[in-house]
Amino acid sequence: MRMVKKQGGFTLVEIAIVLVIVGLLLAGVLKGQEMIENGRVKSGVSDLNGVAAAYNSYLDRYKTLPGDDGPTAAINARGGNFVAPMVGNAAPNGVILAAAATTFAPAAGAENELFFRHLRAAGYLSGDANAALINALPLNAWGGRTGVVNVVTQGRPAARLQVCMGNVPGKAAAAMDVQLDDGIIGTGDVRSTVGPNNIAPAAAATPAAYNEGLFYTVCRNI
Repeated sequence: MRMVKKQGGFTLVEIAIVLVIVGLLLAGVLKGQEMIENGRVKSGVSDLNGVAAAYNSYLDRYKTLPGDDGPTAAINARGGNFVAPMVGNAAPNGVILAAAATTFAPAAGAENELFFRHLRAAGYLSGDANAALINALPLNAWGGRTGVVNVVTQGRPAARLQVCMGNVPGKAAAAMDVQLDDGIIGTGDVRSTVGPNNIAPAAAATPAAYNEGLFYTVCRNI
């Protein structure tokens, strides 16, 4: 009697089941990535709003501006985290000096460096109040820095104190603009400059729409 040899391999049903499982796994991965990105966007929006709220709270409590506060002796006299080596502006004038080029590269003792040190000392922001230079600037959700600027930038009609976030991916920058403002890159309270690695905000407005393949510095009026 001749024996029929049974061939090995997957049936169509088995292949279909494997494809369904692979599809579910891929969908789960993509959904997880989307949730992570949405979480970063929410964190970025919260951080920009948080800096603005901290600034206003500091002004309300001390009747002076973080970064422009001083002189040092008056600040140290508050005690707590304001003790030496906390420093202040020797001659406060009610204006935070912060050029565009120094948004993410403050000098030691510069007002845009002291801005964050004073807010931390007052307890309005987390972190070391004595961290200096670029380390005084908070990291954002994309590994860039958060700084402040107080000149005409991104096509604004006049100089304005702004908080800026560097190295923001295009998709996230567009989402933040929609949540905080009008969603248009070169108008409103939220504007952006194209460029990676904490690029300083430009003087002119960015004419093109957000590109998801690029990176941006996103600035919000305070």
